[in-house]
Amino acid sequence: MVVMAIVNRTPDSFFDRGATYGEAEALAAVDRAIAEGAGIIDIGAVKAAPGGEVSPAEELRRIGGFVARVRAAHPDAVISVDTWRAEVGRVVVGEGADLLNDAWGGVEPELAEVAAEGGVGLVCTHAGHLPPRTRPHRMSYPDVVADIVATTSALAERAVAVGVRPEAVIIDPGHDFGKNSRHSLEATRRTDELVATGWPVLMAMSNKDFVGEALDTTVEERLEGTLAATAVSAWLGARIFRAHQVGATLRTLRMVAAIRGDTDLTVARRGVV
Repeated sequence: MVVMAIVNRTPDSFFDRGATYGEAEALAAVDRAIAEGAGIIDIGAVKAAPGGEVSPAEELRRIGGFVARVRAAHPDAVISVDTWRAEVGRVVVGEGADLLNDAWGGVEPELAEVAAEGGVGLVCTHAGHLPPRTRPHRMSYPDVVADIVATTSALAERAVAVGVRPEAVIIDPGHDFGKNSRHSLEATRRTDELVATGWPVLMAMSNKDFVGEALDTTVEERLEGTLAATAVSAWLGARIFRAHQVGATLRTLRMVAAIRGDTDLTVARRGVV
């Protein structure tokens, strides 16, 4: 299991509120995440929620060049870029990105072609069939998990058909994207149905509204709820966890792995010495 660390080059992120908007701050955040054990660094430049328009040119101003600097500083890091735009994807792949994290469900199908041409991976997400940066309103599904499975599987199969390596395709149920909180909770408890598709499953749940609504907590008080959801989905077979708090997430995953018997103790003292 792998932790994907979130590094947002945005002035208005819902969680960090611009703490890593500046280049120096963002580079320091990358350094910290890698030191804490993140296996993937996910760099974004447009917040998911509605807000001021961010043009492709502005998105590239924020991350164009930055990806290259991260690659130079960490040659062995796995770098992901959170974008739905093919134009942006093409630039960051040229700078060394390994993965394109399309959180908006293939709204620009050309992004899959960019991933194929660049030989990089692609995240295929269920976003409720909404345009980018759209809040869900009275969303309804006969069966939300069936819709997630059908949508992400179709996106994954199309990606392979246009040339993305099958082992480089990941699916994401898209917690809170095109969903109310009950939908996101159901997607979590039925993680095993996503895992059964055979595609590696990414869970992007960190500090999201479904956690806050389950516990009636502010954004600053959602860590425990996030880690509980992480443990459940890890137990059910999810493989990648997009997180703001890398260390806590990694310790949670290690504990799940130890309980499942996938890993041994890190140290063995009790009853031995």
